[in-house]
Amino acid sequence: AKKWYDMAPDWGMSWDDKIVGCQVLMYNLTGDAAAKTAVEGTLNSWFPGGGIDYTPKGLAWRLQWGSLRYSSNMAMAAIMAAESGINVDAYRHWAMCQIHYALGDTGFSYVIGYGDQGYPLRPHHRSSSCPSAPAPCGSTMMMSKAPNPHTLYGALVGGPDGSDGYTDARDNYVNNEVACDYNAGFQTAVAGLLHLCLTNQHPEQSGDATCPYSSS
Repeated sequence: AKKWYDMAPDWGMSWDDKIVGCQVLMYNLTGDAAAKTAVEGTLNSWFPGGGIDYTPKGLAWRLQWGSLRYSSNMAMAAIMAAESGINVDAYRHWAMCQIHYALGDTGFSYVIGYGDQGYPLRPHHRSSSCPSAPAPCGSTMMMSKAPNPHTLYGALVGGPDGSDGYTDARDNYVNNEVACDYNAGFQTAVAGLLHLCLTNQHPEQSGDATCPYSSS
């Protein structure tokens, strides 16, 4: 494993990139200082000033297509790293801010069915956009401007553009799609934050909870 281990800062965890997960696992298995340095190098590159763009409202914004996928997956990685004892307070605080953005703390929730200030009604998701049988479902449903017939409770959509802009349209697959690699890391990060809350370690319980996150 060490032979093929990649210590370079990870571009961002996605369906085809698991480098930061391997970095955290390597540190957990070995405790090597070099492995810790690799984890820190990756997450430092995602913090403000580290090379990642941030939206005006504080989202770490890697790429237009599925922007919340990257921030949520990296939030999961930060929580995992903190559980391993690396920069505990900073990593938990940053992860919380990224997940809270997705949950709607800045005014709009990107989690379907959650939030009192609005959430996606027209996600790019085939089964939730089709009416119940025996009603037919075809390409015309893609172009409908009506809310999806079925509410896909708990699903995270792709997320905003680099200026916090977002259009809730069913054919907007760039920002409004639902995918497994968008939701797996997000749900794991939410579970991690819940664990911290239940064990009185959540940033909001320690008074270190200001968002957007600032390392200064």
